[in-house]
Amino acid sequence: MSIANLADIERAERELPYEPSRLPESTYELFRRGAEQWGDKPALTFFVDAERYTDAETYSYQQLFGKVTQVANALTSLGVGSEDVVSLLMPNLPETHFAIWGAEAAGIVNPINPLLEPDQIAALMNAVGSKVLVTAGPFPGLDIWGKVERLRHEVPTLQAILVVDPASHVSGVEALAVEKLNPGPQRLLNFVAAMEAQPADRLVKPRRFDREDIASYFLTGGTTGLPKIAMRRHRNELANPEQARILGLVTEGSVGFCGLPLFHVNAVIVTGLMFWACGGHVILATPGGYRSPGVIQNFWKIVSQYRVRLFSAVPTIYAELLNQPMDGYDLSSLEFGICGAAPMSVALFEQFQQKTNVRIVEGYGLTEGCCMSTANPVHGESRVGSIGMRVPWQEMQAAILDDQGRYLRACAVDEPGALLISGPNVFAGYLEAAQNKGAWVDCGDGRQWFNTGDLGRQDADGYFWLTGRKKELIIRGGHNIDPKAIEEPLARHPAVALVAAVGRPDARVGELPVAYVQLKAGAEATEEELLAFAAEHIGERAAVPKRIYLIDQLPLSAVGKIFKPALQHLEIQRVVEETLDGSARVRVEADPKLGNVVTLSGIDEAEAGRLLGSFTFHWRIDTSAPSQP
Repeated sequence: MSIANLADIERAERELPYEPSRLPESTYELFRRGAEQWGDKPALTFFVDAERYTDAETYSYQQLFGKVTQVANALTSLGVGSEDVVSLLMPNLPETHFAIWGAEAAGIVNPINPLLEPDQIAALMNAVGSKVLVTAGPFPGLDIWGKVERLRHEVPTLQAILVVDPASHVSGVEALAVEKLNPGPQRLLNFVAAMEAQPADRLVKPRRFDREDIASYFLTGGTTGLPKIAMRRHRNELANPEQARILGLVTEGSVGFCGLPLFHVNAVIVTGLMFWACGGHVILATPGGYRSPGVIQNFWKIVSQYRVRLFSAVPTIYAELLNQPMDGYDLSSLEFGICGAAPMSVALFEQFQQKTNVRIVEGYGLTEGCCMSTANPVHGESRVGSIGMRVPWQEMQAAILDDQGRYLRACAVDEPGALLISGPNVFAGYLEAAQNKGAWVDCGDGRQWFNTGDLGRQDADGYFWLTGRKKELIIRGGHNIDPKAIEEPLARHPAVALVAAVGRPDARVGELPVAYVQLKAGAEATEEELLAFAAEHIGERAAVPKRIYLIDQLPLSAVGKIFKPALQHLEIQRVVEETLDGSARVRVEADPKLGNVVTLSGIDEAEAGRLLGSFTFHWRIDTSAPSQP
């Protein structure tokens, strides 16, 4: 089935309507079916060192199913039931996948970003009531175990810790002796030993799965200092791979490259479950993925070696890959690169496609939609800057809501509004009940619509375009930073009265966090002092602001709220003026269709394009103004 336009999507839905019984009843059943259907075919390949990418471990579909089964049985033996939570603090290892899907077979999995600070991790584990933790043990270059030792005393529900030894993938390195680790209130067990003590062909304690069972608690951007916890059903996670198959993104035998972290839904679903649902092969590249030394430098060699068809990355990765030599490598297998975590500049989009002949598929996804909600058609027109069309079985609309978030009407063609989604891939809601208030919209059609918080429009051909940012998130290299994670710690400084964090446009990573601070009357503090305070008190290193500006008074809205659009405009203007080195007059305005737009005068269009082409904001030349500033 070839999907090229919205009519093709609608035809596919008529020919293949969503019927839950067509899909497995659980992610565990998906792996069991895969073992039966594809048996000895390769499912997962892992290499620990990008310089030795041919020195790899490969697991067949049968072996992958066996490992998942063994982990599920090990967790069950530790008392994990269908409603118990298994948290993960892991780099990208084969054991990470074994643990994710084994935990979903036994209970509920909860992957956590190991780069968070221990107190944040403990707070999240307490929020979900973690019963078991799967984590990496001490290993050079990994600071995960040190964090575990600090937080394990702060999670009273935690009963056992399964320790993975990263050294098991490195020849010549002494194996970890778990019994020599510091004792604590929980049982410490060697992950592999506990796994291999269990049968691989069946669940020791058979479980009657229901597609409505909660499979995972994934973390997503929130409006407090901690991420929200999204509850995803088994049927949510099973629908997205089938939606991708219908679109033609994945086919039997397709090879996918995974370089994004496995605590993120993109890596887990797009370069994981989507491939295993159709007999594909996943290449898991090093514990640190794209961050590991040599991965970017050897990427084209890896593609050639493993015949990679598809990979997923953020714009910064695409930019770095362009700088790597690719002559002499057979890249004929590579068809698609997915970009959906952050906007890509038109210049980068065009340069990458022209140089590599690889089609970039821009899309849109969110944890609450199980990862993928829209994509530009792989067999149709890709509209640069658009997030594409909705995926099959999932409805999506731009809607006008009132001040209380209630539905008023659907938007007209090209009219911006709140983006709403409804379908089998849409999650069950947030774990904390209060966070569901305002998240769901009644459109009067009997469906449950999730308010993504993003603003967008739909054109006459069904393509969606983002026009506003979800919950004011700062997106740094595809990583979501909640402004509250910056504002709340800074607000605790004794001299600070008000603080607002916004994103500063950056040609390499999309946005960098900066903060504007209004001091208390009579108080004194320097920008340097506040930067040092921020570095000490903000729990996530990526969220520490690059600049702090002291401001006499923060801009306020008519109702007295901090008006961030004015600050965002100011940051865009700063960046443009610095980039152009004062060679043009700059005006920043909000456009209802395009979002923030820079209008330039006194500069040649070609020169402006050369200097600004790597940024994601829109710009235009004021042709009515004089040619010189």
